[in-house]
Amino acid sequence: MTNNEINVLSLFDGMSCGRVALQRSIHNVGNYFASEVDKYAITVSNNNHDNNQLGDVCNWMEWDIDFSKIDLVLAGSPCQGFSFTGKQLGFDDPRSKLFFIFIDILNYIKSVNPNVKFLLENVQMKKEYLNVITDMLQVEPILINSSLVSAQNRKRYYWCNWEVSQPEDQGIVLKDVLENGDNSIWIKNRGEWYEREDKDMCLDANYFKGVDNHGQRSMVRSDSPVRSGIMVGRRLNEDGKREDNNKDIPLVQRIEVRGHDKTGTLTTALKDNLVCKTDTQEYRKLTPIECERLQTLPDNYTQGVSNTQRYKMLGNGWTVDVISHLLNCLKEEANDGN
Repeated sequence: MTNNEINVLSLFDGMSCGRVALQRSIHNVGNYFASEVDKYAITVSNNNHDNNQLGDVCNWMEWDIDFSKIDLVLAGSPCQGFSFTGKQLGFDDPRSKLFFIFIDILNYIKSVNPNVKFLLENVQMKKEYLNVITDMLQVEPILINSSLVSAQNRKRYYWCNWEVSQPEDQGIVLKDVLENGDNSIWIKNRGEWYEREDKDMCLDANYFKGVDNHGQRSMVRSDSPVRSGIMVGRRLNEDGKREDNNKDIPLVQRIEVRGHDKTGTLTTALKDNLVCKTDTQEYRKLTPIECERLQTLPDNYTQGVSNTQRYKMLGNGWTVDVISHLLNCLKEEANDGN
C-alpha cells in the first residue's frame, strides 16, 4: 500500500470512527464505503464526512461497488454476544452471527484482490470464541487497552493482516477530558475522600442510564466540600468493601468516587440530566463532549442527535487513536516495502 489514494470498505461503520482514524494516520482516501443501519449513527457520519452509504451489511451482494478495487476493510462486528458483560451467547446471538457476513465479504474481496488489508475489532471474550475468529482470519489478535492513548480503560482485540505493535502510553488521565478544568479526582471510602491517580472505567453503551444498582457509571462530582471528581457506581458495605447483593446501603456509603483515573469502558446505555445526590454532595454525568474525548474524537463530533443517542454511539464506537496507531503501523510497513 502506498501513499496514493486508497479505497476503504467499512462494515458496521457506526459514526465512521474509522474515517477519523484514517485522516489522522495514513492515507488519502479515494472512496470510503460505509455499511451501517443505525439512522442516528448515519446522521452523525454524514454530518462529518462525505461517505458512500451502502446500507445493511446483509445485502452486500447487491452493492454496486467494484470489490477488486477495495484496498482496506475495516470492521467492528457487533460484540454483545461475546462480551463478558452480556449473556455470552457467542455465535448463537443473532448480532454476533454478523461476524460470518464479514467473513463472507472479506473472502470474496480476497478472491478478486489478494492484497487487500483488513482490521477487525472486538471485545474480550471466552477463548473458544476468540479461537474461532482467529482461525477464520488466520492472523493472531493483539489486545490493546485504550488507556494508553485515552483516559479510559477499554481492552479490545484487534486482528490485522499486517505487523502491529502496542501504542506508547500518552499518560492521559480523566482530569484531562473534563470540560470544567477540574484537576483533582477523589475516591470516597468509608466516608473519607482520597485523591487518586489512575484511569477511569470503560464507557459503555448504557451510560445514558446513569448510575443504577447493578452497573458502574463514571460521574463528576460537581458540588462538594472538597473538589469535583469522578463517581463510580459501586455498592460498598460499611467497611468500604464491595458488596453487590446489599441494596439497602445508603447511597453515600456505596458510591466510590475516583479521579486522576481512567474511566471505565464507554458503553451505550445515561438519562439526560441525571444527578445523584447525598446530603452534602451532588454528581453529574460526563458530558457528551467529555465522552467524545474518552474516545479521542473531536469535540462535538456527535452533535446533531439527542444526547441519549450520542452516549449510545460513543459507547459502541472505537477509540480513534488506537485505530490511528494501527493504521500508522500499516503505513510504516508500506513505506519499508518501497
